[in-house]
Amino acid sequence: MADMKSWWHAHRPTTRRMVQLYAALLQNAHLRGFADGKIYDGPAKAACVPGLNCYSCPAAVGACPLGSLQSAIATGKKGALFYVIGALLLFGLALGRVICGWLCPAGFVQELLHRLPTPKLKKSKATRALSWLKYAVLAVFVLLLPPLLNAPAFCKFICPAGTAEGAVSLLANPVNEGWFAMLGALFTNKFVILTLVLTACVFVYRSFCRFLCPLGALYSLFARLALLGVRVDAHSCTNCGKCLRVCPMDIRRVGDRECIHCGQCIDACPEKAITLKAGKLTLKGPDPAVAQRRKQA
Repeated sequence: MADMKSWWHAHRPTTRRMVQLYAALLQNAHLRGFADGKIYDGPAKAACVPGLNCYSCPAAVGACPLGSLQSAIATGKKGALFYVIGALLLFGLALGRVICGWLCPAGFVQELLHRLPTPKLKKSKATRALSWLKYAVLAVFVLLLPPLLNAPAFCKFICPAGTAEGAVSLLANPVNEGWFAMLGALFTNKFVILTLVLTACVFVYRSFCRFLCPLGALYSLFARLALLGVRVDAHSCTNCGKCLRVCPMDIRRVGDRECIHCGQCIDACPEKAITLKAGKLTLKGPDPAVAQRRKQA
């Protein structure tokens, strides 16, 4: 019994991991859709969820904000465009990239894949440079191409979340076997992209999130403005650099555009200078148990 308690103490899921799981389930609560092989089209589908979660996933109960933005730009419907921009502003100003670290189903899956026991590629100047690529993807495939092609270009040509959650999930159901005859080069290309991204996530922490995700690029623009996020007490900080070394993202400082506010730095800080806050309200401080496990690792 004592050994079981010790194992659970060392391996129990963190608060963030449980929030990620619940958020993924909440955004995909229509589990019946997997059995029916149909996309949920109830009234909740008109609302945007905060994370990258494909509208075409059979279980999705809301709309992906990135897909909604592209569709609104492509169609030129001002009402829809104002609504989506308003939702993104609300998400960005309230949560910023906390959404990436705590609420995004795509980010959750990437982290689970990275836990597979394989050699890992550490962050470097090269990964930091590649982190700028997602801004080019945002500019070209989300903002520039949709009105020219009259289609959501990122969803159509790249999005691995859409391929996995939408296309693959629907095609896996026998009721949709007739759809295979309609597949062509576009699906093949997207399936190759999905395979490459999933493989990369095993070896590179959140590779899609860091290098390709335009939604993360959008939320990063709110890094200095978001209400919720990790904060550093400048008076307590000694600039020891342990927070930067423990962070798996390509940050230059805690809370910058690449920070997903996962909180790993909170327990790594020897001065207890980092906390997760919502305005002046402290939501999370250092966890002594986690800090002790780090020392023993």
